[in-house]
Amino acid sequence: MPPTAGDSRAAANAATVLRTVLEHGPVARSAIARLCGLSPAAVSRQTTGLLRSGLLRELPGPAAGVGRPRIPLDLHTGAIGGPVAAGLHIGVPSATFSLVDLRGTVLARRTSPHPSPGAPGATGPGPADIADRLAAFLGEFDTGRPLLGLGVALGGWVRPADGTVVRHEALGWHDRPLAAQLAERLRLPVSVDNHARAVAHSEILFGRPEARRSIVHLFIGSVVDAAFGIEGTVHQGPGAAAGDVAHLPVPGSRTVCPCGRTGCLQATASDAALGAEALRLGIVPEPSVNLLVDAAAAGDPRADRLLRERARAVGSAAAVLLDVFNPAVMVITELSSVLHDGYLDEIRTAAAAVSRTGSAPGDPDRIVAPHAGPAVLSGAAATVLLGPLFRDPSHLN
Repeated sequence: MPPTAGDSRAAANAATVLRTVLEHGPVARSAIARLCGLSPAAVSRQTTGLLRSGLLRELPGPAAGVGRPRIPLDLHTGAIGGPVAAGLHIGVPSATFSLVDLRGTVLARRTSPHPSPGAPGATGPGPADIADRLAAFLGEFDTGRPLLGLGVALGGWVRPADGTVVRHEALGWHDRPLAAQLAERLRLPVSVDNHARAVAHSEILFGRPEARRSIVHLFIGSVVDAAFGIEGTVHQGPGAAAGDVAHLPVPGSRTVCPCGRTGCLQATASDAALGAEALRLGIVPEPSVNLLVDAAAAGDPRADRLLRERARAVGSAAAVLLDVFNPAVMVITELSSVLHDGYLDEIRTAAAAVSRTGSAPGDPDRIVAPHAGPAVLSGAAATVLLGPLFRDPSHLN
């Protein structure tokens, strides 16, 4: 049996084994003990419980080596019996639904636009409407694999301890008990967090090893925010309010912000600001960054120029965070740079020009795109649920 919630030592040992298999699997029990420092007896107890709970599985055939056969263990990601987590990212224009396995692999995903406020009978996005659309997605992709629950990620000020959206101005949500509302509708365990922290958690669990030492994640979308993690823990701050960088000054920007100042990151580089400028210049028929990226890919030099301008602004802001936190790795989630390396290089160059400590010439990969690429938010949302599981496998019991 997996450890009970009150058995802190057993829970810690189970988490150590589970994370060791995540990092090194498939791996034999004897190797797990050597890698994580637990005794062979402790590893044997914990692997037995994790096998029974369905989080681990024994692979057919012995591991490589001589002497007594060693049966390799791995996370249970098999199509038959392997548990999955549902993911929900709530954006301003749409929601994205996903199914993700224990290694963070996105098995299925779909983007569902929110009802247009101008459509007949439409009231805009609400938890009940989003839950119903998600339920239809889960029904369509139900393969009989155990569903662990739902992880939810969205922008704004989110308090994960009780699943409350304290403030999300673009959605008009304030003090909304989102986890409780979705759990009641879906009859599933639900965990909710800010999407910048969710991506940081995903990078720590499933991304580059450097992220486990220290990471800064900067999210540029309809909402602009950030997250910082050190030694595998993402900082929340009092009230879970950490990460609000909407008014971080962008060196060189003269864009007027609604707050009355100039050069704020949200007003300079958000999707809303970029889409509005692209529409004003006649590049796109509606204020859509997706359409702008498509236009650049089709060869429109005006679209490419606008995206490079945003990339330079993002790089300048990133340099400030690099100098403050000096992380082992900085992850940037911004649509054009996730899809095309040229815009990521533009961010790196701008950051190097401004930063005093950051993107050194000998370390060009310190600023990176998310490991999951275009599926970043789908995987990160599910990680809101999976992260606590890897910290304490009894979490969902």
